[in-house]
Amino acid sequence: MLVWDDSRHALGMAEMDATHRDFVARLNGCLAADDAEFSVLFAAFGEHCRCHFERESELMRASRFSAIAEHESEHRRLLAELDYFRRAIVRGRLPLARHYANGVADWFVAHLATMDSALAASCRSDPAASGRVVVMAETVS
Repeated sequence: MLVWDDSRHALGMAEMDATHRDFVARLNGCLAADDAEFSVLFAAFGEHCRCHFERESELMRASRFSAIAEHESEHRRLLAELDYFRRAIVRGRLPLARHYANGVADWFVAHLATMDSALAASCRSDPAASGRVVVMAETVS
């Protein structure tokens, strides 16, 4: 389980921090789920990530973030892995998907500390950037 700690994880941007708290809560929900719930929660987590990453891409474009290619590449890689393991669950490979989900916590901490913190800094240097894009409502349940 990943425990959210504002002093270590918060980036100082309310929208990003709220989305990241939701990411952590959804990931922890997957990790704590029994076998019957895991596949549904894992699929919902994947959809959350898709929406989350689309919003970050909007922020990157609006703030003219210099490392957009690298950041989006990381997002595409994670989404592809989530899709692969979602399909593995359908094929009965639930333990493999659970093992992968545990590793996502480590990925998140590293991604947050590097790429997302750089994006937040870029947005803070151009405060109008986050206002140039429409705020996307989270529709994943």
